[in-house]
Parts: sequence; C-alpha cells; structure tokens
Amino acid sequence: MNKIINWDNIRDFAYVNSDVCTQPVRGIVLWFLGLGVTDREDGESQNGILCGKRGILTVLPYYNPWSWMNDQAAAYVNEILDVIYDHYSLPDDLPLISTGVSMGGLASIAYMVKAKRTPTACIANCPVCDLPTHYSEQADIPCSLYSAFGQYDIPFDEAIRTVSPLHLVNRLPDVPYTVFHGDADSCVFKNHSDRFVAAMRQAGRDITYIEIPGGEHDYLSGKEKEYFDAEVFRLCGV
Repeated sequence: MNKIINWDNIRDFAYVNSDVCTQPVRGIVLWFLGLGVTDREDGESQNGILCGKRGILTVLPYYNPWSWMNDQAAAYVNEILDVIYDHYSLPDDLPLISTGVSMGGLASIAYMVKAKRTPTACIANCPVCDLPTHYSEQADIPCSLYSAFGQYDIPFDEAIRTVSPLHLVNRLPDVPYTVFHGDADSCVFKNHSDRFVAAMRQAGRDITYIEIPGGEHDYLSGKEKEYFDAEVFRLCGV
C-alpha cells in the first residue's frame, strides 16, 4: 500500500509542535502513550510549548493503543519521522530521544531496536520490562497482546519477546538510558524496572535509575519532572 502521511496531513496521524518550535530544530522527542490511551492534542501541549521554545520538536504518534510497539507501530512511527526529517531537511544524526509511559515506556525501549534512525537516548517512565510475565499480571493484557502479536508467523511467546525490554538487553544500542519507577505502582510493578536496570548494568550499559518512594503509576513529582526536562534539554544540547 502507498504511504499516505505527508506534511500537510501529519496532524491527523501525530501531534507535532511545529507551530511553536523555534528554528533551527535542535532535537526531536518521541512520546509514546500507554495501553489503551487514545489522547489527541488538537491544540498545543504543555510539553510541546516548553520544548518548542528551545528548538525541540515533540512528536506524539497516534499509534494503535494496543500496539505494544509491534512491527506495524514501528513502521508507523518511522513513516512519521521520515516526513518530519524530509520537511525540515534534518540530518540523521540529530538528537532523537525516545520516551514514554507504561506500555509507552516499553515502546520507548523496544523502538531502540526497531527505529530506522536509532535514537540517541531513551527515557522510560514505569515501563513494562518483562512482557511474558506481565501477561498474567493485569486482566487487560492477554487480549491486547494477542491483538498485537497474534498474527506473527512465529510462536506467540517468541513474538512478545521481540519487544520485551528485559529480553532485548543484548540488542539495545549503546546510548544513555534513564528509567523512572515508583515503588507504589500497582499497574506495572517496580520489579520490572529493577530487573531491567540490573540486567543493563550487568551488560555495562549507561543507565540511570530514578526510584520514586511512594510513587504510583505514571507519577513524577515536581523534582522528577524537573530532572526529566533538564535531561531532555541536555541530551538535545540546549
């Protein structure tokens, strides 16, 4: 099928803060949403305005909310980025940060091995890191995983491991990683990140772990949010 996303219709397929982003573009931040989230930005997001003032494009792909960064989702994101890079004539080595929450946290890590242009850093908040284990941890997981991977031409358990961060450690590129996780998270238990970070450190990777006492799912306090924003700015060189 012909690709249909172009610069004129890109806001049908993703939020891009192009209207508030100063030039020249200094970097791009990809934001991946959690399971079942179908939010759209019809105006300008707070993060878009904040990053735009520093020349950072923020991109929120409207991918399938049950996608778990399967092959279709990765191709969709790659197509959106192709349009953006072409529109601005951006170099492939521009800072590109992959970030997300929950399923989007998994997506931000899994995209590191599926991206057409390898991101230069990854920042994940309360990510699902062991997808085979997560299958039995929440009632809404089995149907979403089967929807995302049931048509793969490999065994189902093998298919979900293709995006499971804990099972991708040896394939992930050597770039900086940051993981946030609260110890009161009842949706994605903190031991997901504990085990992933331990495996990354064992493999000698550059990873920072921000553990949040009392933090629930998708929670960043003012202090952690300031750290997050500062890290994005630093990685984009602004």
